[in-house]
Amino acid sequence: MERLICLAVGYVCGLLQTGYLVGKMNHIDIRKKGSGNAGTTNALRVIGWKAGIMTFFGDVFKCVAAVVIVCLLYRGSGCLPLLAMYAGAGVTLGHNFPFYMGFKGGKGIAVMAGLVAANSFWSLPESLLLIPVTLACFLIPVVITRYISVGSLAAYTVFLIEMILAGQLGWFDMEAARICELDIILFALTALAWWRHRENIKRLTAGTENKFGAKKKEK
Repeated sequence: MERLICLAVGYVCGLLQTGYLVGKMNHIDIRKKGSGNAGTTNALRVIGWKAGIMTFFGDVFKCVAAVVIVCLLYRGSGCLPLLAMYAGAGVTLGHNFPFYMGFKGGKGIAVMAGLVAANSFWSLPESLLLIPVTLACFLIPVVITRYISVGSLAAYTVFLIEMILAGQLGWFDMEAARICELDIILFALTALAWWRHRENIKRLTAGTENKFGAKKKEK
C-alpha cells in the first residue's frame, strides 16, 4: 500500500505540465509546435531560453516536491529511499503520460534531474557527488556532439549506474532486497527514457537529428 500511495503522490505532482503552462502563457500550445513534446527541449526551441529554463526548473521542482511529501509522510521508515524512488517513478509517469492531455507529455529528463537532486542527501557529503557527475555526463556529450538527446540519455544511464553503486556502498541503509527493488525501478525508468527517445535515436542513426543551436531542419 505504501508503494501505491507514493506512486499516486508522484503521479499527481507529475501532472503539473510546466512546458504546457509556459506555452499557454505565451499563447502557444507546445504540443502543436516543434516536436510536439511538452518538455524542456521543445519549449527552449519553440519559445526561447526563458521558457526553457522555466520549464526545466518547474519539472525539477515537482519531482523534488513529491519526494519531500513522501519523506514527510513516511519519516522514520526503514525503506525511505525506496519509497522516494516510487514517488519519482510516479512523477515520471505523470509527466510523460498526463491523462488530461491525452497521455501526451514530456520525456522525463528534467524529472530525472529532480531525482538526482532528491537522492543527493542520503549519505552526505559523498552523495552530493551525484549532482556534478550526472551534470557533467549530460554537458560533455552535448558540447561534443551538440545533440541534447545524446546528453540526456547519457546522463540518465550514468545516473542508473551511480545509484547501483550507491546501493552497494551502503548509502541507502536498506536491506539488499529493497536496494535491488530500487535498482529495478530506476532501470525501468531508464528504459522508458530510451523508449521515449526512440524517434531521436532513429534521427541520430540517419544523421537528421537537430543539433543544439542549429535551425530546425525542414521536412
